[in-house]
Amino acid sequence: ELQHKIMIGMKAMRAVPLSTPVARRWTPSTSAKTLSSVRPVVSARAESSEMMMWESLRQGLDEEMERDPRVMMMGEDVGHYGGSYKVSYDLYKKYGEMRLLDTPICENGFMGMGVGAAMTGLRPIVEGMNMGFLLLAFNQISNNCGMLHYTSGGQYSVPMVIRGPGGVGRQLGAEHSQRLESYFQSIPGVQLVAVSTPRNAKALLKAAIRSDNPIIFFEHVLLYNIKGEVGDKDEVQCLERAEVVREGTDVSIFCYSRMRYVVMQAVAQLEKEGYNPEVIDLISLKPFDMETISKSVKKTRKCIIVEECMKTGGIGASLSAVINESLFDDLDHQVVRLSSQDVPTSYAFELESATIVQPSAVEETVRSVVG
Repeated sequence: ELQHKIMIGMKAMRAVPLSTPVARRWTPSTSAKTLSSVRPVVSARAESSEMMMWESLRQGLDEEMERDPRVMMMGEDVGHYGGSYKVSYDLYKKYGEMRLLDTPICENGFMGMGVGAAMTGLRPIVEGMNMGFLLLAFNQISNNCGMLHYTSGGQYSVPMVIRGPGGVGRQLGAEHSQRLESYFQSIPGVQLVAVSTPRNAKALLKAAIRSDNPIIFFEHVLLYNIKGEVGDKDEVQCLERAEVVREGTDVSIFCYSRMRYVVMQAVAQLEKEGYNPEVIDLISLKPFDMETISKSVKKTRKCIIVEECMKTGGIGASLSAVINESLFDDLDHQVVRLSSQDVPTSYAFELESATIVQPSAVEETVRSVVG
């Protein structure tokens, strides 16, 4: 009976036309120059308001569901309960249970259902109650979500967003402290985006929903209650563009997600000591915004990568390799990486803190690199 209702709902949503164009498809072969030429300008920011990140994500989701009847969301407790961090709170009352679809605890199953829905014309958002749980859906994400556009010879697109809370929280234990960006970065055909503020969270979620690419959308579990300004419903941010958080001349510090705040806490102290670091929030973890990265490295000639990901095979390892390969002659110092320890994350608070990068480590590294 449930399957019959889902099919009826899908047919009804597919029947509604949409005149608004979707974003240009990105492929791994797209050059940095091409990406630069197609980047949309962030829309007007005349109207803004303050809210928490979970509220900004909810607002962005609401606006996109209202704008496009093909947008739907599925996952564990996303409907009546409103999601584990309330990103879809009460939206089922407005859009109904078929567009806010509560699923059983079967990640591989509902991820496959999301892929199928995207193939047949919908724009599903699949929430992992915790991103660590999506390891159970790795087969669908890697073998279907990322590859179907290619393996079907372009006959199918998979315009879906896979999102949810991840990262090291506060005493959540090893299984709930996963950083899956390193797992997913090697999958062909998917884009990785990590949000860090209420403003970019909403604007990037809207862009991800409109994109024809499968987007893995990382939200940090400790950032949902961060408060900040949010743009209006017309503000959409480019998925492939990094953000210059602070301009400087001494050293380039590349970070993303919660590490943005760890770095800026360190910078507050370093400024008092006369240091002038440049801070770049990567946002796009795949593909990297090499235009912004190159410009910064050529200016400072030194770089530090700060990540919550593991050091072995992490995002920092990939970025370090790219910088060394393409910008080696512009460096006056070796690339330095600050990453989490290659150990399971402890439940004990002191041990948990010891496994991830702290502001003091950033300060010490800047002093060492800059001199």
